[in-house]
Amino acid sequence: MSRRHQENHRTDRAGWLRAAVLGANDGLVSNACLLLGIAAGGASGQTIVLAGTAGLVAGAMSMAAGEYVSVHSQADTEKADLQREREELEASPAAELRELTAIYVERGVSPALAEQVAVELMAHDALAAHARDELGITPSGEARPVQAAIVSAASFSVGALVPLLTCLAVTGVHLQAGLASVSFVALIVLGALAAHAGGASLYKGAMRVSAWGAAAMAVTAAAGHLFGINA
Repeated sequence: MSRRHQENHRTDRAGWLRAAVLGANDGLVSNACLLLGIAAGGASGQTIVLAGTAGLVAGAMSMAAGEYVSVHSQADTEKADLQREREELEASPAAELRELTAIYVERGVSPALAEQVAVELMAHDALAAHARDELGITPSGEARPVQAAIVSAASFSVGALVPLLTCLAVTGVHLQAGLASVSFVALIVLGALAAHAGGASLYKGAMRVSAWGAAAMAVTAAAGHLFGINA
């Protein structure tokens, strides 16, 4: 009796993980930088909160639209390749069999066994076999535009909410320091979580995300001081 292979791999979550990490990181860094720049420029607390809210909404919509368009373009390319492969299978099945056999031979399978495998896989699902081994298209890695758009918008909103809530909780002379500190800690946590989900080093992931985020916040704060209303 055959048993279905059910081992889970981290590559299965690559699509949504990439969108989630990118969205949360962009939301946190962009809104923290925006608010730090405005605060450093001497804006009022009401203006800072308004700007943070607008940054959250605008950024989330931009991320959703951008991800949808980008991933949909990838999906269109995959569909076009699959349609072409479908037509080639109908027109020249023998040539496609030789092509698939050659792929397995190049991977180290003996010619006789490669041909046997190709024959059996094409008998089972020829298009799926060519999609996977010739085009590199698999169910776990196929483009999902709607999923990418939703995940990006949601994760951006969560990331952007951190500095916004900080501005609501911390006011006055401590605002800039509090905003920078909370955002930096959040970046460390985000980097560590992303690394853990992807099976990478927590330390390297946390340092990579937090270092670039801190640099972005420092540059924006400096710009705010230089061009702010108190200059």
